[in-house]
Amino acid sequence: MDKKAMREEAERLMREAMATRNVTVKQGDTVIMATCGKCGAPNKVKAPKGVSRVAYTCKECGAKQETL
Repeated sequence: MDKKAMREEAERLMREAMATRNVTVKQGDTVIMATCGKCGAPNKVKAPKGVSRVAYTCKECGAKQETL
């Protein structure tokens, strides 16, 4: 199954679920992939909706930073 077919299938399932009115759709937090400026390790940082700069600590070296 290619990406286009998977996307269409997901949209079809959402339309069917919304038609029966038993599903509520909520927006969650944004996950930002941040790279540590000190050691270069990748970090996943959750940011609340509408916030672009989040303070985090690198999981490898422990350096305190902010996302861009």
